[in-house]
Amino acid sequence: MADMDMKVADAPGRVAGVEWVTAPGLVAYEDALAGMETRVDGIIAGGMDERVWLLEHPPLYTAGTSADPAELLDDRFPVHATGRGGRYTYHGPGQRVAYVMLDLRGRGTDVRAYVRSLEAWVIGALAAFGITGEPRPDRIGIWVPDGNGGEAKIAAVGVRIRRWVTFHGIAINLDPDLEHFSGIVPCGISDYGVTSLARLGIGASMADLDAALAASFAEVF
Repeated sequence: MADMDMKVADAPGRVAGVEWVTAPGLVAYEDALAGMETRVDGIIAGGMDERVWLLEHPPLYTAGTSADPAELLDDRFPVHATGRGGRYTYHGPGQRVAYVMLDLRGRGTDVRAYVRSLEAWVIGALAAFGITGEPRPDRIGIWVPDGNGGEAKIAAVGVRIRRWVTFHGIAINLDPDLEHFSGIVPCGISDYGVTSLARLGIGASMADLDAALAASFAEVF
């Protein structure tokens, strides 16, 4: 697993003392899970550094531990059961996924505070593009005005923790095919839509988004 972990990623840098890696191309979900497992086990054992792993997946759906099978409306893409919290979500090209492997033993063993930090991280990155993102107490993720008087989800948050080391993380919609979300009830929420930076008229590149994520991460973590 350690060899695979190195092959799928470019040479790492560091942001706020954390190893920061961007994967080339599209990373299969199974490979991402295996890479996270290897890294988390290494962090627990004390031989590996904390890591933020930025990547894109091919089109797929994931089912969290609270997923309701009735919320899978169309299985056109592979469906992966995962140990993170939450329900169904979509990943695909044009969406920046950031898997976060941090050791909360040295950062405060407070899961709610950690989730709030993830939310603040995303909100800070969106602010770099003039987008006001907000969490909602009754709806997971980050929400933005949809331009029609309502609001839509632009980013998902899902975590798993093993012995106070974190898995999974966030997913921000830069310019994915939003129609692909129609195969699920995203995160179990049917009354609101999903959006992206591109849908909001922001012509940012993935590199632009990554730079905003790095700057916001340094401020939050």
